[in-house]
Amino acid sequence: MDGLTKLRNLELAANRIREIQNLETLVALEELWLGKNKITEIKGLDSLQNLTLLSIQSNRIRQISGLDKLVSLEELYISHNALTSLSGLEKVQKLRVLDISNNQITSVKGIKHLDDMEELWASYNQIGNFAEVEEEMKDMKKLTTVYFEGNPLQLKQPALYRNKVRLMLPQLIQIDASKSSPFC
Repeated sequence: MDGLTKLRNLELAANRIREIQNLETLVALEELWLGKNKITEIKGLDSLQNLTLLSIQSNRIRQISGLDKLVSLEELYISHNALTSLSGLEKVQKLRVLDISNNQITSVKGIKHLDDMEELWASYNQIGNFAEVEEEMKDMKKLTTVYFEGNPLQLKQPALYRNKVRLMLPQLIQIDASKSSPFC
């Protein structure tokens, strides 16, 4: 891929890729699609300073790493992996969309600093602590969409769940698959 310095979008999904490599010269790349591969570690992306979207869904990733230099990253799709925590997002500042659905995440700790967050897709994990969710997300004034269905915080008290989320985050428009309304 040498010489493709102006390439802006690269789709490499479903190619049985095991390791991210040889992307150093793609300095103009804005979107990288790596879903449905066999990748176990996020690495080799440091030179992609213009990357705004990384889709690395349905791989074999156990921890978030290798994102520290991606200063322009706005969208991260990392669902259907083997994540247990959100550690590794500390230096990512501009995320607007984060999809961590269908992992084994137990805590939302590590996202408090994401002031630009608009959408959090966290369905089907092991998140169960309402107080922690509120503490981490209460200052996210741009947040309009959350998905927590299939987590213990939704499954343990399904009748109270939506009201509790709405009270914690009153600016929400979308909670799971239905629109939030003060009357529902």
